[in-house]
Amino acid sequence: MPVHDWTRVDAGIFHDFHHAWIEELKRELNGGLLPGDYYALAEQHAAGFGPDVLTLEARTDEAENESRSPTPAEPGGVSLLLSPPRAEIVAETDIEFYRRKQNAVVVRHVSDDRMVAVIEVVSPGNKAGRRLRSFVGNAAELLDHRIHMLILDLVPRTSHNPQGIHGAIWEEITGQDYAAPAGKPLTLAAYESGLTVRGYVEPLSVGSALADMPLFLEPGAHVLLPLEATYQRAFAVLPRRWRVVLEKSA
Repeated sequence: MPVHDWTRVDAGIFHDFHHAWIEELKRELNGGLLPGDYYALAEQHAAGFGPDVLTLEARTDEAENESRSPTPAEPGGVSLLLSPPRAEIVAETDIEFYRRKQNAVVVRHVSDDRMVAVIEVVSPGNKAGRRLRSFVGNAAELLDHRIHMLILDLVPRTSHNPQGIHGAIWEEITGQDYAAPAGKPLTLAAYESGLTVRGYVEPLSVGSALADMPLFLEPGAHVLLPLEATYQRAFAVLPRRWRVVLEKSA
């Protein structure tokens, strides 16, 4: 199923799909994709991922500096992928109501329930002025705390973010420009945060198929998230009234 043109419907319709996709992603992760010592929750943060969340999740300096090896799989369990994921671009560093009700998938470790990764589905409300600055700042703060991220941005770029959400995040954390490829206004971006931050980016356009993307749980270790399959399942439960509208644009 190709990615649909979500500008054909208002923010409330995308908001409904957003929650369905979040639930499908969470179900996929907890249904066997994650190793047994990780779990995923759909968590709501009214003001995004700011200092209040990070205060609870911050590790001690000793823990942050401690080298941790990828978690071995339990018998019959899932192994983390250790080889670098494939992506088109790899780089490495040296509307208000709906935004406030937006969920993200948060992956935590069972040992101390610490946050290790976040999956964020970008909404139209994330791209408006100060909300964009807040979103980018929160993402940069998570990465600074060595929390990995996967950003799913199916909303076209605006004048506030001409290079897309990834371009804004990359400039914030590195001071470097990112030139989004012409004709591909949508972006999937996975961030691996360790001593440096690596960004794995898949630009795409309306009508493209969604690639599987890495979700890092440890530096150098990830699972591949089946975005196409979860997108299809979430779209299938959207009311037919709006599926018809969106399928006309496919």
